[in-house]
Amino acid sequence: MKRLATLATLLIIVLGLSACASPGSQPGEMEIRQGVIEQISSVQLPSNHHQGVGAIVGGLAGLGIGSLIGGGTGRDVAMVAGTIGGALVGNEVQKKHDQPIPGQQIIVRTARGVLVAVTQPVNPSLRVGQHVYVQGNGEGARVTPQ
Repeated sequence: MKRLATLATLLIIVLGLSACASPGSQPGEMEIRQGVIEQISSVQLPSNHHQGVGAIVGGLAGLGIGSLIGGGTGRDVAMVAGTIGGALVGNEVQKKHDQPIPGQQIIVRTARGVLVAVTQPVNPSLRVGQHVYVQGNGEGARVTPQ
């Protein structure tokens, strides 16, 4: 009975080690595929700015400036007014910078015949019929010239 338990433990250890040694993608690895561009379409990408940051920064700046004005109750009123005014101005400034970014959707036929669509910022050096690499996958995928 003891020998059976030892064999079972040894089998579990061997299976565990063989699973660790099996090939597969490791963290930090990037898949790179080769292909030819079949189509490029212009698209608009959303801005990568975080919503509300302008209002927060503007409000904090307004609070800081308001705290320099007056004293006592007057200072408190100036701080509140500065915070509100700064938040409104900061929000308007951010709206001007939150414009869509020009991008392109690129359809690539890989060497295996699979079509891959990648949406990325404009790369003016890419053209239809060009041999390219598709690096990565998901939202992180990028098309680069060979």
